[in-house]
Amino acid sequence: MIPSYSQPYLLVRSPEDSGRPGPTRVLALAVIAALVLGAFLIGGSSGTARAATTVRVMPLGDSITGSPGCWRQLLWSRLQSTGYTGVDFVGTLNNSTSCGTAYDGDNEGHGGFQATGILNDNQLPGWLSSSKPDVVMMQLATNDVWSNISTSSILATFGRLVDQMRANNPSMRVVVAQILPMNPSGCSECAQRVINLNAAIPAWAASKSTAASPITVVDLWTGFNTATDTGDGVHPNDAGNQKIAAAWYPALTAAVNSVGTTTPTTPATTPPASTSPTPAPTATFQGGCLATFSVTNSWTGGFVGTVKVSAPESAISRWKVNLTIPSGTSITNIWNATLAGSAASSLSWNSSVASGQSVEFGFQGSGSATGVGVASCTAG
Repeated sequence: MIPSYSQPYLLVRSPEDSGRPGPTRVLALAVIAALVLGAFLIGGSSGTARAATTVRVMPLGDSITGSPGCWRQLLWSRLQSTGYTGVDFVGTLNNSTSCGTAYDGDNEGHGGFQATGILNDNQLPGWLSSSKPDVVMMQLATNDVWSNISTSSILATFGRLVDQMRANNPSMRVVVAQILPMNPSGCSECAQRVINLNAAIPAWAASKSTAASPITVVDLWTGFNTATDTGDGVHPNDAGNQKIAAAWYPALTAAVNSVGTTTPTTPATTPPASTSPTPAPTATFQGGCLATFSVTNSWTGGFVGTVKVSAPESAISRWKVNLTIPSGTSITNIWNATLAGSAASSLSWNSSVASGQSVEFGFQGSGSATGVGVASCTAG
């Protein structure tokens, strides 16, 4: 909740936190799908609809989240400007004026805390009980990595923390970060430990995700440079905060859009001004599977794409969409699907699509969206 006061004050980092990481008919179907999607994007915004519905979001983490965690101010401002005015950041901590502009600064970012320590001390249930979030965005384990806690132990801890979230709210949306790269003084092994952990998180999330409580992974590592985006090899500077906020936005809005539904949806965003036209939707239909791709947001050097997978003739039990990704463009983050090369496949909870129904997945891309599209759609 944004506070009534607005005077900024100087945040002094405590000694504990200092330097710590905290496809005739088929074509018609495709055209209809594209028109409907386009009308939705132009004429209606899930963000605007969400403006009348409060969705409680808990930023959970260590000092990168909380001390002062100015990426949260940037993220909150973007949510407000794109219609997500019903998003309420929650937590037992608040530093709403420490980033120069008052914002909804409630959070659960505890400097110096480890994920394993939060679990061992049973701290999360109390925070959840107090704040009652609908969505948890978890950016934890920097301190665990620094302390040489194994990847397997960290992921086991993540699993138990998610269990505690679901005990508080069986429909909890969980958005988990692949953490920032690290290059702190005195820990030459930390960089590789982060890589090892981040490589294991997507498979863990896929195995732990459920229809009622899906887990989405956000890639904070790709494109982040400890030399230019931090001041100490760990904690983000202004440039780093910009990258963190940009990475969180697509997956967080997808989670917010999905609250109160049986399956998560992809984010509906308001695109900023672009130097090139947005590519038209593309579609392919084969084997009972119709896939329609559309760019839902674009900016210089990146974009967000949405693929709608439909079963127009008969039900399908699983699906795989092969994407066309031109040279110079790459997928940096994907939600509601798994990615192997340029093939996106269904997850356990969204693999079945009833006749006449559809599901969606989305991804964030680096480079130009021109030439990106659907090469094939196969169904089981």
